[in-house]
Amino acid sequence: MPHYYEESNLVMADLEAMAEKCSNWGRWGPDDQIGTLNFIGPEELKNAASLVKQGKSISLGLDFNQDGPQTGKFRRFNPVHTMLATGTDASAGKHTHPNIQYADDMVTMPLQCGTQWDALSHIFNNGKMWNGYEASQVDANGAKKNGIENVKSKTVGRGVLLDVARHCGVDSLDDGMAISITDLKETANSQGVDIRRGDIVIVRTGHMERCLSKGNWDGYSGGDSPGMAFETAEWAFDNEISAVCTDTWGCEVRPNEIADAFQPWHWVVIPKMGLTLGEIFYLKDIGEDCAADGVYEFLFCAPPLPITGAVGSPINPIVLK
Repeated sequence: MPHYYEESNLVMADLEAMAEKCSNWGRWGPDDQIGTLNFIGPEELKNAASLVKQGKSISLGLDFNQDGPQTGKFRRFNPVHTMLATGTDASAGKHTHPNIQYADDMVTMPLQCGTQWDALSHIFNNGKMWNGYEASQVDANGAKKNGIENVKSKTVGRGVLLDVARHCGVDSLDDGMAISITDLKETANSQGVDIRRGDIVIVRTGHMERCLSKGNWDGYSGGDSPGMAFETAEWAFDNEISAVCTDTWGCEVRPNEIADAFQPWHWVVIPKMGLTLGEIFYLKDIGEDCAADGVYEFLFCAPPLPITGAVGSPINPIVLK
């Protein structure tokens, strides 16, 4: 059963040691900008495609709207959807072009306000980002290295759901509960699924569903939550995982296990390991479906918007079974 964060006695020296132990800098050459997504090769893709047997598709995306999870923390807000032309305009004869009736719209939003990928330019460790690039290469014009556009064709492969909440017999893990390596292994064993090189591992805590059930997002954005224990960085490294996704705001357990580092797991897995992270995933439907048919592996596809130099991107992840 996941343990509470108070048991942690980790310090910054542990973060530094884990960062060096799990470093993949140079592994795919000095110019690499996709990190662990390199683990998804032709064989991994063919194997993932073979998992589509039922002809079923399931979205893991939370709807983008004003009811979303942001509360203004970290200058993030929910999407603002604005109509540029409407059916009422058409009925009133107000369209600027006389030979067509149409609707048109736009949206304004932070790129990480909903279901999204973190780019490898999102987090720095001692002034460096993934593969040793200087943090200064992300400036007012965006990321000159590790921008999200580099992975626009790479976030597809074998997905595996590890439904830790269901394995523990609860609707949602409690805030502050850290999911350990043992928890991940036991969940996989109970579901009869193995973890392979190149997998996109999706971890369900139930946290988002708890917020949706209550009808408010208080504390979700940057607040306390269940999540990945710091030690699981080593598990992801040893198993050559390509990406980790969760239904929480920031993947790792909060409060964090190292008091002097905000999101210490991020410090290791993004800039040092090169691991792509997916956050704010809607996992209710896929959790119920996998529990019903006992199939916890599937083809997963979630390309980012190829926004040049962006440090994250909204997505609508799709599972095919």
